[in-house]
Amino acid sequence: MRAEAGVAGSDGKRARATVPGNAGVTRPLAGIVVLVLSTWALSGLDASGKWVMGGGVSLLMLCWVRYVVHLLLVLGLVLPVRGAAVLRSVRPRAQIVRGGVMLLATMSFFTTLHYLPQAEATAINFLAPLIVLSLAPWLLKEAARVSRWVAAGVGFAGVLIVIRPGAGLDPVGTLFGLLTACLFAGQFLATRKVAIDNPFTTLIWSGGVGSVCLTLALPFILPDALPILAQLDAWQWVILISTGFWGALGHLLQIQAYRHAAASLLAPFVYLQIVSAAVLGWWVWGQFPDALSWLGIGIICASGITIGMVEWRRRNL
Repeated sequence: MRAEAGVAGSDGKRARATVPGNAGVTRPLAGIVVLVLSTWALSGLDASGKWVMGGGVSLLMLCWVRYVVHLLLVLGLVLPVRGAAVLRSVRPRAQIVRGGVMLLATMSFFTTLHYLPQAEATAINFLAPLIVLSLAPWLLKEAARVSRWVAAGVGFAGVLIVIRPGAGLDPVGTLFGLLTACLFAGQFLATRKVAIDNPFTTLIWSGGVGSVCLTLALPFILPDALPILAQLDAWQWVILISTGFWGALGHLLQIQAYRHAAASLLAPFVYLQIVSAAVLGWWVWGQFPDALSWLGIGIICASGITIGMVEWRRRNL
């Protein structure tokens, strides 16, 4: 996502909807570069999570490390600059709901990655913004627009090409991939409710809700996790801990990107996360989408970019 409404990945990628307006938009090239770097960071999070689960680390243990390290890093970087006021939310209940949905989306996407190649799993996630647009008339009380439904239909057709029977994708992973897209759509909707807060406040609450929930579950997680953790070597520990680092870095880079450049300008570059996911999937596991899968991925990207341009033009007419 992984931009709250922009990049798809294990966090609902993820921060665009939380950045107020386009204040300070003065360096569009810098914004593009920083956003592209964020897609690589978030793909690094996804690849690291997939790799350590392949080594036997449980889903809940992975998520606990990912959220706690993320929270500690963000607090360490943000609190000295912003002060304790950044912890206060105008809508704490909405933040808790959003954090809970984000946690479920994270768990669902890591499960998807356990079964599917990273590029295909990431591509399915880009259905989430299209789901939000198609449901906006009912959930957000926005005007019904045929263009949004067409874009959602075309994007779903692209997903069907990616997950076609001949693609050899695990059906369990495919189902979790579609579930993840729906959860990310719910996260995007919840993000709209907390957009009044500072983006750093939302980032801290996101990590905080996941950390608290998983820490409360830790007594039930540790008995089965400890034997596996005891067998991890130093490199595996580095990869496991890096999940929190890549997640925090990706979100912080996104926030900076949308401070430098308008969301409408950055929107097409969000889809470069599929490129970073494909490169890492090929480099680490030798998994690379075939021609038909790339066709489906292209259709998903084209539908998202096109409706983004249509929405931008409509707002600026």
